[in-house]
Amino acid sequence: MRTGIGYDIHRLTPSSRSSAIPLGGVKIPCSYTVEAHSDGDALLHAITDAVLGALALGDIGRLYSNKDPKNKGRESTEFLSNTMETVRKMGWKVTNVDSNIFLEEPKIGPHADEIRESIAKLLGVELSSVSVKAKTMEGLGAIGEKRAVAAQAVVTLEETRG
Repeated sequence: MRTGIGYDIHRLTPSSRSSAIPLGGVKIPCSYTVEAHSDGDALLHAITDAVLGALALGDIGRLYSNKDPKNKGRESTEFLSNTMETVRKMGWKVTNVDSNIFLEEPKIGPHADEIRESIAKLLGVELSSVSVKAKTMEGLGAIGEKRAVAAQAVVTLEETRG
């Protein structure tokens, strides 16, 4: 068994028109946009980092550099899907994901089940193996001031071949 932890943060920019931010592969309607080289899905970035950490393969920036033009605007679902191919090739599988999203608004509660379903599908696990929690920062710091979104995740892997 192996465990990895991941974290990611992105700036938020107010938008004068209807917009959405990606979290866990789901577009969440809001009045902000995410500043990022890729699509800026902080939750999928944190989960990808946690999976890579559990396998001792470094971090997401090593495999999907923000300096590489092919990653410009790239969907974070691709990062996690590609990483999961590596997981399977190395003889491992995800057994559990626990995650936190740090965001003042929009509220994540109404979208939590859809986010969990998206992550479970990407990881190839049962819905009961994915936890998504949302936290505010009580108005403190960049997240509390609605200038950033962050996420952290812990992933547990189990060996598939013995």
